[in-house]
Parts: sequence; C-alpha cells; structure tokens
Amino acid sequence: MKLISDGFGAGETIPARYTCDGPNLSPPVRWDEYPDGTRSFALIVDDPDAPAGTWVHWVLYGIDPHTSELPEGVSPEPTLPDGSRQGINDFRRLGYGGPCPPPGGAHRYFFRLYALDRSVDLVPGATKPELLEAMEGHVLDEADVMGLYDRSSGRRGHS
Repeated sequence: MKLISDGFGAGETIPARYTCDGPNLSPPVRWDEYPDGTRSFALIVDDPDAPAGTWVHWVLYGIDPHTSELPEGVSPEPTLPDGSRQGINDFRRLGYGGPCPPPGGAHRYFFRLYALDRSVDLVPGATKPELLEAMEGHVLDEADVMGLYDRSSGRRGHS
C-alpha cells in the first residue's frame, strides 16, 4: 500500500497552511495498491517528538473502501458525508489539528493509513487508543508518509 500527500513530499517540510501557523487545514492525501478484502480504512496522524510523548493530531475511521483520497481541508464534523467518523485529537477537538510544536527543532509528523478487513464500529469521538484496540487483528496493510515541521517563531506550541 502506498500513501502520498500532494501537500508535501515524504520527509519534506509541511507547509504552514497545514499547521497552527496558518489556516490549519488538513493536507490532501491519497493512496493506492491496497489489499483485496479491504472493508474500510483508518487514518492516524501523530508526532512522536512531542515533549510530553506522542501527540495525536488526527483520528479518522470508517473510511469507505472505495475512497482513495482525502481532499485538503476536511471538515471537523463528527461524521463526514461519506460516513467516515472523526475521533478526538490531543487538542481535545474532533478532526485535524495541525503541527504546532514548540520552537527548537523539527518534529516528525506521521500520517498512517490502515487497510482493515472490517468496518470499525466506533461512534464519533473515539481516541487513538480506542481505535487501535478496535483495529487489533483486522489490519491488512498499512502505509505512511512523514513530514517535518519546525516553528522558529517565539510562539509556544503543543506538538
């Protein structure tokens, strides 16, 4: 399976438009080469370099198996028009929360897509640990794309 963002290249800097220093839009992502038998997808975005431990930026699940991309600026609604559901990020909000690290060096942001052999039966607002538990034993494949972000301004961030 392959995951790509048209908003930034693998290992490259995430543009400010996808961060707290800009409009904080979710970047566009697309995927292909997923396994036969995929019944749904889930996406988790997190920062393992956060000062207090891994910081979760996006939890999205129940993505239709016929979907192969998410556009820029996905709405923070609990349930999206395609039926996918959004979880709670570590900013304590539904939907995407962009990179917002404290000054002092680049953080890595992993966008991980999971192909599942079933639909995840969670209501909107689930946490990353709840999603991981629901996915256990049902992951057919996974792919990720990692971007970097560094805040050189004096504003204090979270992750």
